[in-house]
Amino acid sequence: MEKATFGAGCFWHVEAVFQKVKGVASTTVGYMGGNLKNPTYEDVCTDRTDHAEVIQIEYDPKKVSYDELLEIFWENHDPTQLNRQGPDHGTQYRSVIFYHNEQQKKLAEESKNKQKQKYTKPILTEIAKAKEFYRAEEYHQKYLEKNGLNSCRL
Repeated sequence: MEKATFGAGCFWHVEAVFQKVKGVASTTVGYMGGNLKNPTYEDVCTDRTDHAEVIQIEYDPKKVSYDELLEIFWENHDPTQLNRQGPDHGTQYRSVIFYHNEQQKKLAEESKNKQKQKYTKPILTEIAKAKEFYRAEEYHQKYLEKNGLNSCRL
């Protein structure tokens, strides 16, 4: 198994998308990239911790490639928006790919360069080395599924 970590707006939406992917063994929503240890949702929403809402994915690379996961990431949000997706805004909603090794970094950069052809606006997606992952509170895990919803309002 390998890990992939993406931020693409509200983590509920991103989790719901990746849960349906064959080869994804598990998804966990949480926070990454900030400057506060053990942040809470309330901390992250202040816009002062610099954490992004992310989904950490455990996947089987024999069933789904990192390139395929990147394609799903790009298809399910607007990477040209700064610190927002739809009605949600703040640094926690930024578009970001956190890489776990140099191969992921290389593939993420190549993928981002390919995406530039699809947009007239600049792509604002960050590509950064994965930092400590902080699991979000339990009520955020599988939120849409627990609440009988198929998707967010996006």
